[in-house]
Amino acid sequence: MTLTSDLDTRSAEFAAARDTSLRQLAALDEELAKARAGGGPKYVERHRGRGKLLARERIELLLDRDAPFLELSPLAGWGSDYPVGGSIVTGIGVVSGVECVVVANDPTVRGGASNPWTVRKAFRADDIALENRLPLVNLVESGGADLPSQAEIFVPGGRLFRDLTRLSAAGIPTLALVFGNSTAGGAYVPGMSDHVVMVRGRSKVFLGGPPLVKMATGEDADDESLGGAHMHATVSGLADHLAADERDALRLGRRIVARLNWRKAGPGPTEQPDEPRHDPEELLGIAGGDPRVPFDPREVLARVVDGSRFDEHKPAYGTSLVTGWASIHGHPVGVLANARGVLFGAEAQKAAQFIQLANQTDTPLVFLQNTTGYMVGTAYEQAGIIRDGALMINAVSNSRVPHLTVVLGASYGAGNYGMCGRAYDPRFLFSWPGARSAVMGPAQLAGVLSIVARQAAAARGQAYDEAGDAAMRAAVEQQIEAQSLAFAMSGRLYDDGVIDPRDTRTVLGLCLSAVHSSSWSGTRGYGVFR
Repeated sequence: MTLTSDLDTRSAEFAAARDTSLRQLAALDEELAKARAGGGPKYVERHRGRGKLLARERIELLLDRDAPFLELSPLAGWGSDYPVGGSIVTGIGVVSGVECVVVANDPTVRGGASNPWTVRKAFRADDIALENRLPLVNLVESGGADLPSQAEIFVPGGRLFRDLTRLSAAGIPTLALVFGNSTAGGAYVPGMSDHVVMVRGRSKVFLGGPPLVKMATGEDADDESLGGAHMHATVSGLADHLAADERDALRLGRRIVARLNWRKAGPGPTEQPDEPRHDPEELLGIAGGDPRVPFDPREVLARVVDGSRFDEHKPAYGTSLVTGWASIHGHPVGVLANARGVLFGAEAQKAAQFIQLANQTDTPLVFLQNTTGYMVGTAYEQAGIIRDGALMINAVSNSRVPHLTVVLGASYGAGNYGMCGRAYDPRFLFSWPGARSAVMGPAQLAGVLSIVARQAAAARGQAYDEAGDAAMRAAVEQQIEAQSLAFAMSGRLYDDGVIDPRDTRTVLGLCLSAVHSSSWSGTRGYGVFR
């Protein structure tokens, strides 16, 4: 059926929600600008003065003309002591007609050195490349570990090299285009990549630079003989291609990808990818207001799925969860979307059955989160809400079709788990700017702490400090609100990015295209359902 819309775009509620969305997007733009600014004007100009391209300029020249680039984890490190972005740019783009994961060091941020958020962001990019069978292209210029934070990097950082070998072993090509330093542990990035391009007079790849060699062995060595591009292309054999300059290196990288003879393993789009019948611009007025106020997810679907077509499953049962079939950019999907926040037993049972149906037909699932969690209370506990919630979480956990999750509003409690939050390994997870995620809402959490403290005081026979209670509740609410913000969650890499609601269809389409680079088959048998 074709979805209709009851959205009143002339209402005060719509206008207020839209204004809130625009303010949130303005704040998002400010944070993304910090990531794009790299190390700041001083270091950007110094980098340009050396005749070098910036990380995003390298990516742009690597990608096909006018090809989209789905940047991943751009807010990594937000709220930490490290620069926003993690001193690295990652994302998915099309190179010579092939969708690839691209990882580019930003040498304007402490010489491209890796901090704790750099490695976490790189790990996420590697996971996406492996799970979705996407070639990995590293654009390398890094001084190695950011030494003041080496204690947080050294041990986990070794996984970066392990990932390269596992990708290659899985038949997924890996490329390293080296534009400058790739030293110490970083030397293993080209050392473990399938294809290596170095730039004459620019690339320097060695385990230990001249000062370290002098201290360790007493040998006096120069950069070029120790690890220069020409030496590696003619003597050590580490470089497969010697580029004249950066643009030539990117040209060579594009030619390598063109010669991979790479084919997608997934079934690809099979439906008509026509535009929704309702204006995506109106998404700004749907979920930009109070996250505690529910909204009808069909209004979102009407502005995201192909032709606004949605065949709903069990529409009259478990009505606070909407389930059904649609397509996005021609890719068939099953959708699970929260309608009124709370998940009851019927909703959990409905979800489990729907997930099984999707697995029977190998159909990817899209989860649209706006949930306060599973219902609590004596009647619901006695009716088996734990059993029913476990049923849904079991189904999500053991589903083998690709999962894509978008957090539209609230994502609280075990509802985050049942609706395929980060811990349940969706292929991709994005958030709208007004999204919130925590164990429960700030007011509820503060209230629980207040009740516990009040009961403890009564048990000790002490008078309760009401003024202190009010101060405690206010402080806790403020803390939880700050920690549950979309920016804070994205900064910890609990999603793959905060997106403009109007881009939801495009982002999901790009993700579905990437997913279809791999093959899959759904789960045909599950474990024990209570």
